[in-house]
Amino acid sequence: MTNLDLGVIGNCAIAALVDARARVVWYCLPRFDGDPVFCDLLRGHGRRRPDASGVYEIEIDDFVRSEQEYLANTAVLVTRLYDRNGGVVEIQDFAPRFEQFGRVFRPLMLVRGVRPVAGVPRIRIRLRPSSDYGANAPGITHGSNHVRYVGANATMRLTTDAPPAYVLDETPFFLEEPVTLVLGPDETLSEGPATVFSRFLEQTRDYWREWIRRLAIPLDWQDAVIRSAITLKLCSFEETGAIVAALTTSIPEYPDSGRNWDYRYCWPRDAYFVVRALNRLGAVPVLENYVRFLTNIVATANGRDIQPVYGIALERRLHERTVDGIAGYRGMGPVRVGNQAFEQRQHDVYGDIVLATTQAFFDSRFLRPGDEKTFARLEGVGKQAVRLAAKPDAGMWELRNRTTVHTSSSLMCWAACDRLAKVARHLGLGRRWRYWRRKATEIRETILDEAWNPRLGTFVASFGGNDIDASLLLMPEVGFIDPNDRRFRRTLKTVEQELRRGNHLMRYATSDDLGEPVNSFIICTFWYVECLAALGRNEEAREIYEDVLSHGNHLGLLSEDLDVETGELWGNFPQTYSLVGQINSAIRLSRSWEEVL
Repeated sequence: MTNLDLGVIGNCAIAALVDARARVVWYCLPRFDGDPVFCDLLRGHGRRRPDASGVYEIEIDDFVRSEQEYLANTAVLVTRLYDRNGGVVEIQDFAPRFEQFGRVFRPLMLVRGVRPVAGVPRIRIRLRPSSDYGANAPGITHGSNHVRYVGANATMRLTTDAPPAYVLDETPFFLEEPVTLVLGPDETLSEGPATVFSRFLEQTRDYWREWIRRLAIPLDWQDAVIRSAITLKLCSFEETGAIVAALTTSIPEYPDSGRNWDYRYCWPRDAYFVVRALNRLGAVPVLENYVRFLTNIVATANGRDIQPVYGIALERRLHERTVDGIAGYRGMGPVRVGNQAFEQRQHDVYGDIVLATTQAFFDSRFLRPGDEKTFARLEGVGKQAVRLAAKPDAGMWELRNRTTVHTSSSLMCWAACDRLAKVARHLGLGRRWRYWRRKATEIRETILDEAWNPRLGTFVASFGGNDIDASLLLMPEVGFIDPNDRRFRRTLKTVEQELRRGNHLMRYATSDDLGEPVNSFIICTFWYVECLAALGRNEEAREIYEDVLSHGNHLGLLSEDLDVETGELWGNFPQTYSLVGQINSAIRLSRSWEEVL
């Protein structure tokens, strides 16, 4: 049955998802938000049609089980397939990434090394690229060591030392020696495929291990933090600096919910949390690259409202459509492409942009540090925050059919003004510091007055409302209120009473446009963990954190949502929000290195 037991391979230009049997079930070209060349993930459940395209698998005869892991501290995925006769095949999958000729080499290429480990296993290579979400198969030509797939949107070339005839006809054959499959642009390799595999594997492995070696990893939960950090980096589109919320579209938030959205775009909200987490580990270049993306967003907006979501190359229009002819994850369509949230007003975006950019003014490591010109551009964002701080919007949960003045949106508008005041003071701009300090104070007083419900004795999700949502847990996170403040402690208690399900948190418990949510929202549980730790409830926080980690897939990766009854992952994958929470909570809860060194 289709599930989210998937590994991620990529190189910050492309990314693919590989299941536990080494099937590439999702791979889009020419970038994360492109047409899926392989799309088994959304094909439904049960057996696929014999002639179905969008397939890439290495099948072993008499399969009995598989094992899967990453090479330590890398994005190289290793899968072993076992047959009932003792035969074992090992497949190493990766997308090349390493420094070459003074720049990072990250081709649109998947490399697979297949070798016999035990016995003489019999395998079949099934490679059928597609276009239009599996609807159309490419034209095929071939030569002595390659196969060309001529599609509507791109032409791909497989270069291999396996017999091309076996690949074309999907003929089973005994694997007596290693074979290599290099799937990439329609270009001739300058070396044999085995040589390319060996060199690219070594250099890619070394790149990732050196990248990890430079990070400031907490003492506890190192493996989980390292895997999350690598995966977050794989979700960054290095060409522009954009960071996608997830690599997939239309994995439902829970079964048959209709909550099937396309997350292959950049939300400044999500991306801010990503770069903040990576920055806490010392991965400054990802933050710096993303700040350049934000600078272009601000310039593109040119004084107009900033959208809550953009395409990864700054596309403003992400018109949503459904795709016919593909059943969806476990048959639970629709499959959506695009995201109509680009039309919404979500006022927290102004705070997200300022918060993500603030470090550029204080961090000497930045190659392009913030200056007065940068500050002047950010002031335009701040003015929008002032104007919209108490205006209705769709909120961070992106309600599609109603608006209200969301506390979380006003909170982030306050954060924009608060950080602009700090930057102005740092730059020695006294008049601007006084202006932004005054605006931050005014918005804060409004929030304290309008978002506090005296009858319930708690902050609430919207001004003058009665409902609770988990975004209230971010109030201490952005420095709005001390976690020990009586008002926040009462709010936390209310959140626990209304949103906690076992060790997990719902984002809210009231009905929205599509009914009442069913599954927990994983990042909200991590927000809760951090609040508990801030209040000194460390033992409880660690217990909940460990519980969430136990629900990661076999490789430690998380999606967006969790069924608290079955422990099954749902929602788009891998979810950057969830991986951010995994890192932040580990940093908060870990013992210090000084305790053991």
